Amino acid sequence: LQYGIVLDAGSSHTAMFIYKWPADKENDTGVVSEHSMCDVEGPGISSYSSNPPAAGTSLVPCLNQALRDVPKEKHAGTPLYLGATAGMRLLNITNVQASDAVLSTVAAMLKSYPFDFRGAKILSGEEEGVFGWVTANYLLENFIKRGWLGEWIQPQKKTLGAMDFGGASTQITFETRDSIEDPRNEVMLKLYGQVYKVYTHSFLCYGRDQVLKRLLSKLLQAASYQATITHPCWPTGYHKSLSLSSVYDSPCTEKERPSLALNTTVTVVGTGNGSLCALHVSKLFDFTTCSFSRCSFDGIFQPEVSGNFIAFSAFFYTVDFIQAVMGTPVHLPSDLKDAAETVCATSWSELLQKAPKLEKRLPDYCAVSTFVYLLTTKGYNFNNHSFPNIAFQKKVGETSIGWALGYMLNLTNMIPAEKPSSHKSMLYNYWVILILLFVVTTLTSLVTAICLLRHSKSLTI
Repeated sequence: LQYGIVLDAGSSHTAMFIYKWPADKENDTGVVSEHSMCDVEGPGISSYSSNPPAAGTSLVPCLNQALRDVPKEKHAGTPLYLGATAGMRLLNITNVQASDAVLSTVAAMLKSYPFDFRGAKILSGEEEGVFGWVTANYLLENFIKRGWLGEWIQPQKKTLGAMDFGGASTQITFETRDSIEDPRNEVMLKLYGQVYKVYTHSFLCYGRDQVLKRLLSKLLQAASYQATITHPCWPTGYHKSLSLSSVYDSPCTEKERPSLALNTTVTVVGTGNGSLCALHVSKLFDFTTCSFSRCSFDGIFQPEVSGNFIAFSAFFYTVDFIQAVMGTPVHLPSDLKDAAETVCATSWSELLQKAPKLEKRLPDYCAVSTFVYLLTTKGYNFNNHSFPNIAFQKKVGETSIGWALGYMLNLTNMIPAEKPSSHKSMLYNYWVILILLFVVTTLTSLVTAICLLRHSKSLTI
């Protein structure tokens, strides 16, 4: 086996994925799989802007796990990558020096390990979206697969769209035949000899954590920053004191920063009002501005969604909470809308009773469920016909869906642009034909021998 390691440095946390594949791999789809993974303790690397060395140190326990998980003799030949996403994109906007310092201390830590370190970089939102799309379709064998005779088959099924929902951004990526009116949203990919025209867009500040900050900012603004304010998306019976700095420490909210001192503390009290929550969450989107024939929101062009989709990351966790904890199946947009209202109407004590292990995230499921409903229906324009085509999924088999695998496949050239040579599979086919000929010849000989034996017996009688 050969191995590859990718560190997904997200905005809220970092995850390490170790992949494996046969050493004699000839670009065979579905062969690369997840060997193991490790969640780095603590927040994402972007949160170490005031103490960059700590970002590198935070990775040590997972890197030590990699030393154990990858056989020692394979260490030197194992590529190691780190890709940072929207959290670092935001830091790069506000403080380039801090961003560079964090990346260089992280790179220094990764270089100190015996793997083949190949760089730490910040991915663009479009790269994040496209690599997530590649991962999902690669794992589902939608690009190419081996037939039972060893021949390469280009499946007749279509690719599926990918929707990612992280801590600081959200991405939508899908193949389309429609014209893409904004060239910034068009990506042409040539994989295994097939050309794919893909639409992709990444919405910065529309990830889960940033949405919650922006929502708090709107509520504080509406209440004129009083000492105590109400939060319609928080459950009744829940309240929390927070400093203004925890809301306005992000480029996503800094334009709304008040003139008050940021160490000012505000008490926020939950009122659990689903319809009022939806009203405030909808104000985070601009559904009216559009200079194209059609838009999703914020004036961004988007063709009509078509085909099947897979929604992962926080999309999966949100819908899984609704289905597993709240006991509500989600098949149609109305199911999601009703479920969000039910979550909003559930008191803090009831929620704690249902899911005590999720205490940290429990207060926010009302807002996030409402956001997912508005994003998919009013934003991306999924309706009763297209919404059932979304699969909310975390993994394909044992492998996590996300941009990390697609990123590694791309950087290690494991998905060629041209269709793979069929030489190996032709040799395989010849062996199959020879075996079949041998079997047929053997059976014919046996049948002939039995017939001759019977014939000779009848003559002697």
